[in-house]
Amino acid sequence: PMGSERMEMRKQQMSTTQETPGTAQAQQSTGNRGSNACCFCWCCCCSCSCLTVRNQDEERTRTSHELQAESIPNCEESPAPTLEEVNAWAQSFDKLMLTPAGRNAFREFLRTEFSEENMLFWMACEELKQESNKSVIEEKARLIYEDYISILSPKEVSLDSRVREVINRNMLEPSQHTFDDAQLQIYTLMHRDSYPRFMNSAIYKDLLRSLSEKSIEA
Repeated sequence: PMGSERMEMRKQQMSTTQETPGTAQAQQSTGNRGSNACCFCWCCCCSCSCLTVRNQDEERTRTSHELQAESIPNCEESPAPTLEEVNAWAQSFDKLMLTPAGRNAFREFLRTEFSEENMLFWMACEELKQESNKSVIEEKARLIYEDYISILSPKEVSLDSRVREVINRNMLEPSQHTFDDAQLQIYTLMHRDSYPRFMNSAIYKDLLRSLSEKSIEA
């Protein structure tokens, strides 16, 4: 009896060995057909070719989106601020936001509070307002929505339900002013919430002190 069981086991092993090359070829040819094809892998494990191809495609999609996000410039091009400009930032939030140097300094501060998306969204809305080509407006509006309005985005800005409803209606026919209400709400949020902390931050005080020392030396 033991011998017969051993023979049966050996037959099963040989049968499996003979089937494996054909199965591997099926996996390879299936993988070559693309990520939508289904393989006939006998192991039913996650390492089969069709899932590998699908995972690679998804990884490329994520990488492309991440590169697009990383293409955002670290700062706007601007000359170094003067002592007079930096002092003016303390007079009002409007004066801070009026110059690229002011926006850059404020954006650096927002990054330390993990709320840089507020400035990025505001800047994207300003850029949208400058467009006149309909197709470009629609594309930029779609990207702004995906990057800053969608609840699935890690850069989603904080907006109330009323403003979100307005945006959803506006997205049916995007224009330069699709996000005006949302932009104003974020501007107000930065003014009331982040601006006072910025004025007391080391970033602002160090910049002011540095420019003051240079002014005295001159």
